[in-house]
Formats: sequence, C-alpha cells, structure tokens
Amino acid sequence: MKIFTTDGIKHIVDKTIDRDELSMLTLMERAAAAVTYELVSLWRATKRFVIFAGPGDNGGDALAVARMLWEQGYRPEIYLFNIRSAHLSMCCATNRDRLIPLAGDNFVEVTDTFEPPELGPDDVVIDGLFGSGLRNPLRGGYTALVQYINNSDAYVVSIDVPSGLFGEWNTGSDHRNIVRADLTLTYQFKRLSFFFAENAEFIGQCKVLDMEMNLEAIAQTPTDYYLVERDDVKAALRPRDEFVNKYDNGSIMLVAGSYGMMGAAVLAAKGALRAGAGLVTVHAPRCGYAVMQTAVPEALFEPDRNEIFTTGIDSRRRHSVVALGPGMGTSDETIDALDTFLKTFRSPCLLDADALNCIARRPMLLRSIPKGSVITPHAGEFDRLFGEHVTDEERLRKAIDVSRLYEITIVLKGHYTTTVRPDGKIYINSSGNAGMATAGSGDVLTGVIAALIAQGYAPDWSVVLGVYLHGYAGDLAEQEHGEMGLMAGDIANNMGRAIRNIMS
Repeated sequence: MKIFTTDGIKHIVDKTIDRDELSMLTLMERAAAAVTYELVSLWRATKRFVIFAGPGDNGGDALAVARMLWEQGYRPEIYLFNIRSAHLSMCCATNRDRLIPLAGDNFVEVTDTFEPPELGPDDVVIDGLFGSGLRNPLRGGYTALVQYINNSDAYVVSIDVPSGLFGEWNTGSDHRNIVRADLTLTYQFKRLSFFFAENAEFIGQCKVLDMEMNLEAIAQTPTDYYLVERDDVKAALRPRDEFVNKYDNGSIMLVAGSYGMMGAAVLAAKGALRAGAGLVTVHAPRCGYAVMQTAVPEALFEPDRNEIFTTGIDSRRRHSVVALGPGMGTSDETIDALDTFLKTFRSPCLLDADALNCIARRPMLLRSIPKGSVITPHAGEFDRLFGEHVTDEERLRKAIDVSRLYEITIVLKGHYTTTVRPDGKIYINSSGNAGMATAGSGDVLTGVIAALIAQGYAPDWSVVLGVYLHGYAGDLAEQEHGEMGLMAGDIANNMGRAIRNIMS
C-alpha cells in the first residue's frame, strides 16, 4: 500500500473532487461522518465532549463533527479559534454558520483572550486545531493551548493528525507543542511520521478512516514510500516447480559464529533452511563443529583454521549468496578477514551484526562493500557505522543518503522495520510484534533474506519479502508462546508455516 506525503494526499483530494464531481464541503461532510461514527461508537450521549477547532479545514472538520454530534443528541462544547478575524477557511466558516443555530451558548468563537474550560479524566477532547496541511510549528497562544490539553487528564482524540505534528519530517519540532492524542482518527492513509518511534506518544492508537478517495487518483499519484502488507508478499512469492532439486533452490555461504556465540550461527542457518534454501554451508571457527552438527545437521560445516574466531573467508567458492556477521565477533583477525573478503569478492552479499561492527571499527571498509549488497543494522549498529542519531526519522534520512552513496540496500530494523533502496524507494514493514525484540531475532532474519536471494529473488526485493515473512512468523510464534515467552528459535520454527499460510 502506498504511503503518501502531505502534498501527495492533497493531490489525491483535488483529483477526487474533480473526477467524482464533488465539492470540498461534500468531502468534508464525508470525513466528519466517519469521525462522528467512531465517536458515537465509543461513547454515549452523556459523555462530555470539548471540541477545539482551528481556523482551517481541519477546524471545519471538527465543526462538522460537532454539528453531527448535536444531531445525534450529544451536547459538545465547541471552541473555534479565529484569533485573526475573517481568516477562516471557506469550509470552516460555512460549518461555523451551520453549527451556531444548533449549539447556541455551547459554541464560543475565540477572537482575543481565551478562558479555557476545566478538563477532567471523564472528559473527551476533540483536537481539530490543525491537520496535516500545517506548514510551520505552532506559535503563540496555540502552543499554550496544546500544553493545556496535554497537561489535562482528558482523553484526547485528534482528527487527521495530532495538531503540531507534520505528516513527514519533524526534526527540530518542539515536542511540547504537539498534541498528545490517545486516539488519532486519520483519513485514508497513515502518514509517514506515524511510523517513527519518537512520534508514538503523540499518535496513541491510530485508526484509518476510509474517505472513498478516487482509486484512479490513488493509483496515478507517485510516491517513494510503501507499507508492505500480506497481499504484496503473496503476489511476489513463487510456488516451487514439482521437479525442483536442492541446487535449484540456491546455495548459501553463512559466515557466522565464534566461541560462545555459535547460537547466532545456528539461528541464521535455521532461518535460511526454513525459508527454503537448498544448501547452507556455515563457515565458523573449529569450536563450532559439534554445535552445528548437533543443532542443525541439515547444514554443512566449513571449519576456519582458527579454533575460536574466523580468520579467513574463501571468496573463490561459488555460492548463490554469501551472508556474513551473526555472532562472528570483532577480533582484529576477523576484521582483517572481512577486509580481504570485501576487497576481493565483487558480487552482492549480505552483511549483518558483527560484520557491521567490524566495518564500524574500520570505516574505510564501507567503500569496499560490493554494489547491490544488503546491510541489516539495528539502531545501535547503524549509529556505530554512520554516527549518533536520536530519532528514527534521523536514521531514515541518513539511510536514504547512504544507500544512494554506496549503492546498497539498508534494512533499518525496529518495530516498523524499514527497507531503504538506492533508488530512494522506502518499504515499511507491517508484520511483527514486540515479542520479537529478543536476542537472535536478527540472526534468523539474516538467514531468511539470504534464502530468498539464493532462490533467485532480487536482493532488494528479497529484503522486503524476508522482513515481512520474518515478522509474520513472529506473529505466529506469539500466538503460541505470547510476547513475553517468544524466543528467536520460535521465529525460525514458524517460518515454513508462515510461507505456507501466505501462499495458500
């Protein structure tokens, strides 16, 4: 599913109005009806609603909602902020005039000073101050109002977006001046900013309301951002030919494990095999022989000359893909081995975990990563590679630049794992759960992605598919073990079932 920028959504709205022969007021009525339905479904008419409406179209939505609530027997209190008199949008002014005969003294138009109503834990505040069309941070009296709302104990519902939050980038915004909603009722699409962890405190629970936008306009409006969902993955997965053999399903060289860290190699190998790889060879120090032969007898074992860590990686062997990093360690000899490998191996490879930590200790190796390769850092690994970042937004913007610079695909692992391609396309994953925040989960993902590359999927698309399958397998594991009891091995063990379920 496409994720549109604010400008993209405006374009879709304009095209919907034009092609469906609607007026903006008609579309606003549609939006207000959807919001009102949600509110009426949640609360009875005895509930106290306090509605704060701004001077623009978001305020117009809020006023239309207020009118519809009155028509349903509710008695909301409404405050319209028209501090600069006669600067209401046309739709806002029209909805004000429609509301006044119904609301009477419950409607207050604030043009100068404002005495805020007392708010308590039993009240519901409807935030209709500013929507996603906001272009500048809130200033003046609006900041005081936002802070007043945030400091109250009321339940806050934001229409479209929490006031003060931008639809895309919020670097430099003062978080004190953004409404903290308990529930955000957004129109048609989630905004890009909704997928950043630092904005979760403002959005609360999010529900997308169908606005019946013109489907042709949606299809024709370009975007660089996509939310990956089950149907996308189902359409891309290929069934196996009944005459297939193991060589057709690809060969993986997995460079992983060290003394005390062989579990990472086990998990990555299991992830690869459960995701359909035909052959998996694990290159690891000699201490890993018994572990691998016992835990994953289906995988071949290639011993390093060293007993406890990797000191050499043979780049001459022919494999469909080479994946490096899980539990590999960061000894000087291992960094030297990775250095030599990257400077002699010219095919795309997959780099995770300690492979990235090795590169972070020798940053010039970034330039040696073969073009078309995939790196899969979590936040800490990303920051060790590319400098400290405070927010998910900062990491994404940096990843976009770095992906283009080095011509590599970057997987930013997290609650919404995000794949960044060199062409600027961004894929945000929708599967997975908090139980997957456990040691070894990323090692399984490395194996899954490697398996898809080995089976002939393009490296950048293998990442998108692999991340979703990994998350869905985690969802299946969570159903069995719960979030608290979920382990990385449970994700690997559910991978085959995840693929079968999606393809069926």
